[in-house]
Amino acid sequence: MLKKPYFWIAVWLVFLSLGPITVLRDTPWQAASNNRIIFSNFLQRIVGSVAFTMIFFQIVLGSLIPKLIEKLGPWVFKFHIIEGPIAYALIVIHPLLFLTFKFFARGVFDPFYVFTAFCVLCSTRTEFFYTFGRMAFWLVSAAVLAAFLRTEPWWRDHWRKFHILNYFVFFLIAIHSYFIGTDSHFPPFVYFWWFALVVVSAISIYKLWNLFRKPSGL
Repeated sequence: MLKKPYFWIAVWLVFLSLGPITVLRDTPWQAASNNRIIFSNFLQRIVGSVAFTMIFFQIVLGSLIPKLIEKLGPWVFKFHIIEGPIAYALIVIHPLLFLTFKFFARGVFDPFYVFTAFCVLCSTRTEFFYTFGRMAFWLVSAAVLAAFLRTEPWWRDHWRKFHILNYFVFFLIAIHSYFIGTDSHFPPFVYFWWFALVVVSAISIYKLWNLFRKPSGL
């Protein structure tokens, strides 16, 4: 059973459901559906939590893909390839929903603010952590472009270097969600949030250790 794709897809779906369940516990559907401002924020939070979960799986699958293919079969690679564009689509939708939320709440349509208003010495703590989300958006866009161009001869030997940006994206999104969002603080999503942070941190440390360790015999 452990080799069957249906089992692992069911596990994946369970993890994906944790974010929406948390959002629904905090903001019932009836309350969200009666107010377009609350509804846009409601959808934004669901999309953000699902995107975070998918990025976690993309990193885990990408780091273990040869072993997983050997143990579970070639479907793992196909799943990894399919999930990537879906995760990126959700990452794009998340700020678009924030744009919608701002429009409904204040009557202002300002994509520049949503996508490119970077700041270091920000006027507020909230603005500072919005910047983490903006950085994550553009870094993951660069990583997706690198993956898209990976079959080009001039890019074949270097695309993985840009694909590593996904690790930075994960940590930026984790920080962004912790200090901006509320759902990363409440069950059941909070349990997954910490689990994902520990796992990706361990993978990152392991990869850095392999990168910088001295060759044996020296």
